[in-house]
Amino acid sequence: MADLAFFTDADFEQYRTLIYAESGITFTATNRSILESRLKERLREKGIDSVKTYFVTISKDKEELKAFLDSITTNLTRFFRNQAHFDALEKFVVPELIKIRKGSPNTTLKIWSAGCSTGEEPYTIAMLLNEILPPPWRYEIVASDISLKCLMTAKEGFYADSRITGIPDAYLKKYFDKVEGGYKVHSDIMSKIRFDYHNLKNDSGLRNLDVVFCRNVIIYFDDVAQTGVINRFWDSMASKSFLFIGHSESLFGMDTKFEFVKTEWATLYRKFI
Repeated sequence: MADLAFFTDADFEQYRTLIYAESGITFTATNRSILESRLKERLREKGIDSVKTYFVTISKDKEELKAFLDSITTNLTRFFRNQAHFDALEKFVVPELIKIRKGSPNTTLKIWSAGCSTGEEPYTIAMLLNEILPPPWRYEIVASDISLKCLMTAKEGFYADSRITGIPDAYLKKYFDKVEGGYKVHSDIMSKIRFDYHNLKNDSGLRNLDVVFCRNVIIYFDDVAQTGVINRFWDSMASKSFLFIGHSESLFGMDTKFEFVKTEWATLYRKFI
């Protein structure tokens, strides 16, 4: 079993520097124990007993580096998490986008769920849009995460009985099939979502997005990395589009062009040019 008693301050500095350079995720003295715990688990899985040996491995092996970054991320999510955001999407954002596009032949809404974890967020968005979009409007959702393990769960669309808390009964009956041990998302909803690996430190290549959800992700970044992520969102979004971040996150004091929007239901940000 790997022993992290020899995880020195110098080792910690090496790891935190590499993690920051590769993902933008910041580890400090206050959350060092989280890194140590995840690292110990990874070394045990790989049968490696030295943090120095493992550091050499992830410095050379890009696939193992991806697996390591996967292991250190925190993936807490649920269906309809922070209901106020979905109320704002339904009652403010979608009506605004439809009004802005009145008379335009473009009737497709493009949404990005960035940091989608195990898929609950993009599936929630898809179910909601399925309910509220009038014809001929349609939608496309891209959902991304740095965790390949989470993306596999999301693509499968299966959720144990304990994971479906928060889904309205009508949605559960309409958009899920009861299977052994849990529920499976209907294929027509799954077909509306493209799941993809993406590291937010890099440009996604996505453009002309109408809505971006990136909730409870940038809290793991420092100020410089946060600004980089937010400005890359700006580049990926269409004019008069909307950004949702976590309720405990803020763009206040950040060098960004987004406008703050306070609705009756929730606060969000708008690219208004």
